Amino acid sequence: MRVLMLGLAALLLAGPAMAASANPVLYMTGAEPYVANGQAFIRYRYAVFNKETYPAEMFAAAPALPPCGSNTNASRSWVDVFDSRGKRLYGFCALGSPDQLDQLWFSAPEGTVPPSWVYIEITDRQTGTKYRSNLAETTL
Repeated sequence: MRVLMLGLAALLLAGPAMAASANPVLYMTGAEPYVANGQAFIRYRYAVFNKETYPAEMFAAAPALPPCGSNTNASRSWVDVFDSRGKRLYGFCALGSPDQLDQLWFSAPEGTVPPSWVYIEITDRQTGTKYRSNLAETTL
């Protein structure tokens, strides 16, 4: 009985670390037109259903790790958006918390056909662990 109780206590204490082993569940939240530098685009927005399973530490600033361009305080974990064939469409290197996993997006020029499916990878640069999501559609 004592061994069982100790095992249960260890599981409860390790909860956030164990929860990070879950892959993200990606879903589309919408699409919107916008203009940048005089060119029209469509922004495809996504969120991670199980974002609360990722500990805040994964998104803390990590100045000891390589920078993201000129950003020397890039987060410990980076998120990349890929089409179903593995072509990188966009990336996020400065998300400050798991809550920001509901603000993911990629864009395509207006009038072009977007990829049918996309997925994300969350890369924990400190541990080298990658978490790959399901494929999510680009239409609602």
